[in-house]
Amino acid sequence: MVSGMLWFDNDPKTGLSKKIHRAVQYYQEKYGQTPNLCTVHPKMVEKESIEDAELKVETSETILLHHLWIGIAREK
Repeated sequence: MVSGMLWFDNDPKTGLSKKIHRAVQYYQEKYGQTPNLCTVHPKMVEKESIEDAELKVETSETILLHHLWIGIAREK
Protein backbone atom coordinates (compact mmCIF):
# COMPACT_ATOMS: atom_id res chain seq x y z
CA MET A 1 0.00 0.00 0.00
CA VAL A 2 1.37 3.41 -0.97
CA SER A 3 -0.72 5.37 1.54
CA GLY A 4 -3.40 4.26 3.92
CA MET A 5 -5.56 4.88 6.92
CA LEU A 6 -6.39 2.60 9.83
CA TRP A 7 -10.14 2.47 10.49
CA PHE A 8 -11.70 0.96 13.63
CA ASP A 9 -15.31 -0.28 13.66
CA ASN A 10 -16.47 -2.86 16.19
CA ASP A 11 -20.22 -2.39 15.72
CA PRO A 12 -21.63 -5.95 15.95
CA LYS A 13 -24.84 -4.92 14.13
CA THR A 14 -23.02 -3.74 11.00
CA GLY A 15 -21.72 -6.08 8.30
CA LEU A 16 -18.23 -5.83 6.84
CA SER A 17 -19.43 -4.41 3.51
CA LYS A 18 -21.14 -1.51 5.31
CA LYS A 19 -18.04 -0.90 7.45
CA ILE A 20 -15.89 -0.78 4.32
CA HIS A 21 -18.35 1.61 2.66
CA ARG A 22 -18.20 3.98 5.66
CA ALA A 23 -14.39 3.87 5.67
CA VAL A 24 -14.27 4.55 1.91
CA GLN A 25 -16.56 7.57 2.29
CA TYR A 26 -14.45 9.01 5.10
CA TYR A 27 -11.22 8.38 3.19
CA GLN A 28 -12.59 10.17 0.13
CA GLU A 29 -13.69 13.17 2.18
CA LYS A 30 -10.44 13.40 4.12
CA TYR A 31 -7.89 12.71 1.36
CA GLY A 32 -9.77 13.55 -1.84
CA GLN A 33 -8.94 10.17 -3.39
CA THR A 34 -10.79 6.91 -3.78
CA PRO A 35 -9.07 3.99 -2.04
CA ASN A 36 -8.70 0.78 -4.01
CA LEU A 37 -7.47 -1.65 -1.33
CA CYS A 38 -8.70 -2.74 2.08
CA THR A 39 -6.90 -5.24 4.31
CA VAL A 40 -8.73 -6.91 7.21
CA HIS A 41 -8.18 -9.80 9.61
CA PRO A 42 -9.30 -13.15 8.08
CA LYS A 43 -11.89 -13.72 10.83
CA MET A 44 -13.76 -10.63 9.68
CA VAL A 45 -14.59 -12.17 6.29
CA GLU A 46 -15.33 -15.78 7.18
CA LYS A 47 -19.00 -15.11 7.98
CA GLU A 48 -19.80 -12.74 5.13
CA SER A 49 -19.35 -12.37 1.41
CA ILE A 50 -17.71 -9.09 0.45
CA GLU A 51 -18.18 -9.26 -3.31
CA ASP A 52 -20.25 -6.06 -3.17
CA ALA A 53 -17.31 -4.10 -1.80
CA GLU A 54 -16.15 -1.03 -3.70
CA LEU A 55 -12.51 -2.10 -3.72
CA LYS A 56 -10.20 -5.09 -3.50
CA VAL A 57 -10.32 -6.70 -0.06
CA GLU A 58 -7.39 -8.75 1.21
CA THR A 59 -6.82 -10.51 4.50
CA SER A 60 -3.82 -10.51 6.78
CA GLU A 61 -3.22 -11.96 10.23
CA THR A 62 -1.25 -8.81 11.07
CA ILE A 63 -4.39 -6.63 11.07
CA LEU A 64 -6.22 -6.55 14.40
CA LEU A 65 -9.86 -7.61 14.57
CA HIS A 66 -12.34 -4.79 13.93
CA HIS A 67 -9.70 -2.75 12.07
CA LEU A 68 -9.55 -1.97 8.36
CA TRP A 69 -6.34 -0.84 6.69
CA ILE A 70 -7.67 1.12 3.74
CA GLY A 71 -5.85 3.09 1.07
CA ILE A 72 -4.13 3.14 -2.31
CA ALA A 73 -2.43 -0.04 -3.52
CA ARG A 74 1.05 -0.04 -5.04
CA GLU A 75 1.15 -0.25 -8.81
CA LYS A 76 2.86 -3.34 -10.15
